[in-house]
Amino acid sequence: MDVVAISRRGAARFGLSVFAAVAALFALMAAVPPPAALAQDAARTITIASTTSTEQSGLFKHLLPAFKAATGIEARVVAVGTGQALDIGRRGDADVLLVHDREAELKFVAEGFGVERREVMSNDFVIAGPRADPARVRGSKDVVTALRAIAAAKSPFVSRGDRSGTHAAELRSWKEAGLDPAASRAAWYREVGQGMGPALNTAAAMGAYVLADRGTWLAFRNRAELVLAVEGDRRLFNQYGVMLVNPARHSHVKREAGMRFVEWITSAAGQQAIADYKVDGEPLFFPNHGKTSSLAQAPWPASAAGAADVHRALQGRCRDLPARRAVPSGCETT
Repeated sequence: MDVVAISRRGAARFGLSVFAAVAALFALMAAVPPPAALAQDAARTITIASTTSTEQSGLFKHLLPAFKAATGIEARVVAVGTGQALDIGRRGDADVLLVHDREAELKFVAEGFGVERREVMSNDFVIAGPRADPARVRGSKDVVTALRAIAAAKSPFVSRGDRSGTHAAELRSWKEAGLDPAASRAAWYREVGQGMGPALNTAAAMGAYVLADRGTWLAFRNRAELVLAVEGDRRLFNQYGVMLVNPARHSHVKREAGMRFVEWITSAAGQQAIADYKVDGEPLFFPNHGKTSSLAQAPWPASAAGAADVHRALQGRCRDLPARRAVPSGCETT
């Protein structure tokens, strides 16, 4: 075989290789959506920074398919403590926040980081503890008295310790009890720095008391010897709020798509979707957009017991407050 024949075969093979490469490139380009399509898909996806309670209770798995079916918008959730969620919003790394620390939320809005804040739903906090109940608090409806008893008995107590809304509620209760076990480094007090699920798991493993939101408690299955110990105190009311991260502060925030979520979850359809979410027939959250009066000063029945009573106690609008009481400052029907 001469050199010319070999060269021609090599050239032919080279030509086929080039043709195959070019064909593959065109196929790849055809498979990749054009920039306009990619931009449109991105515009139809929002990021929600929310609490671990809404994620670990299973609420978002229930809500988001309904939201997407109604709007065509896909929502991705970053589940962290409320304090961390607010920090994510401050950095502009989310479009929407759904959190549960009203004081911190109002401060966030006042600082110009959030807009269109609306109250969405509520449940309550409870204290779970070991069945043996070494602090003798089971059946109590007074969170302050219960915490004092737990401290006096030096019974193990698990704190989330993560700047979440639940952690903030726990710290407020300890303060009202006149105690600060974190600052005093009490040996019986353990901060885990994690979400609600891991905190409950730790409490179950240790046989410890723990303050939890009722939604996650009801969905929690690894209870071991944990039982419900304290519930029904009006101070354990747990309000959730939703808001848009301020687009004026972060221009990349998806204003239109984000507001679609804010509007949907506070609409009749969104509120019904919240009400429909139950575990073993029991509701985990109570929709209350437009029905919540001042959280700190709203009237509460002395015998409030359980999430349903706590919810009903705050369902009246401000105009329905007893005539003998002055209208509370900050009373609103958002």
